[in-house]
Amino acid sequence: MHVYSIPMRVRFRGITRRTGLLVEGPAGWGEFCPFEEYDDDEAAPWLACALEAANEGWPAPVRSRIPVNCTVPVVEPEKAHEIVKISGCSTAKVKVAESTLDEDCARLEAVRDALGPQGFVRVDANMMWDVDTAVTAIRAMDKAAGGLQYVEQPCRTLDELAKVRKRVDVPIAADESIRKADDPLKVAVAGAADIAVIKVAPLGGVRRALEIAEACGLPCVVSSALETSVGMAAGVALAAALPELDYACGLATLSLLEGDVTSDSLVPVDGYLPVLTKAPVPDRIEGFANDVIAEAWTNRYGRVLNKLSR
Repeated sequence: MHVYSIPMRVRFRGITRRTGLLVEGPAGWGEFCPFEEYDDDEAAPWLACALEAANEGWPAPVRSRIPVNCTVPVVEPEKAHEIVKISGCSTAKVKVAESTLDEDCARLEAVRDALGPQGFVRVDANMMWDVDTAVTAIRAMDKAAGGLQYVEQPCRTLDELAKVRKRVDVPIAADESIRKADDPLKVAVAGAADIAVIKVAPLGGVRRALEIAEACGLPCVVSSALETSVGMAAGVALAAALPELDYACGLATLSLLEGDVTSDSLVPVDGYLPVLTKAPVPDRIEGFANDVIAEAWTNRYGRVLNKLSR
C-alpha cells in the first residue's frame, strides 16, 4: 500500500490537496480516496471499488475510447477561457453557485467563446440552490452560455429537482441524489431528472455501478471523484462497459491536480481517453508520498476493511 498527497492547482470542492491510498492485488492496483470528512460507512463503497480493481479486475469493455469533458472550476473568465481552449475537449463542465450569478454568467460566456457554437456546456451546482433560486439561475445561465446541455444537481432533494425540472427547459442531471441515497438501486430518479451522473468509487465499483445505471433507466454520464489515474481508470472501465454512452464523461480531471502517481497518466487526446485493461502502475508515487498522513490513512483502510468484512 502507498499513501499519496498531491496539491490541487486551484481550490476545488473546498480542498487544496488530494490525498488517498493505493493498494495492489493480483489483478492490479486500486485507489481508496474517500474525502476526509466521510465517515467509515460512507467510505466503505470507495474501498470496495479499490479492492475490485486490485483483486478482480473489470468487465469487458464495449468501446475502446471515452469522450470526456474538461472541467472549469470557479475561476476568472480569462482563466476559464484558457482551460477550455487548451483542453481539446468539445464539452465543458463549469462549476457554479459558489460565486455570484453575474460571475457565473461571465465565466459561462467565456467558456462558450472558447468552445465555439458547436460545443456543449454543462454546469454543476452541487445542491447549492433552493427551487426558486435554481430556476432564476438556470434561465440566466442558459442565456449566458448560449444554451446549456444540462444542469447537474441544482438542489438537494429529488422533490426539489422534480419541481425545477417542470419549470425550466434545460435538462436536469442527478448526482448526489443517486450516490448518497440509502439504496441507489432503488432511488426513483426518472421523474426528477433526465440524466444520471454515475461515480464508480462512491457506488462501490464498476459492477455495482453498472447495476445502478441500469436501475436508473436514464442516459448516464460517468464522472470522477478527483482520483489519480489509478482510480480514474475504474471510471473509464465503467464508461467503457455501459451498453450506451450518449454524453461525454467527466473523467478528465487530472488537470486539477499538480501531478500524478504514474507516468501513464490518463490525459485526454482530442477530447478522448483510452480504455485500459487495468489501472496504470503508480511508478511516481515516491514524489507524492507523505509520512505525516500515512498512519491515519492505513488506520482508516483497516477500519473500513473490517466493516466490509462483516
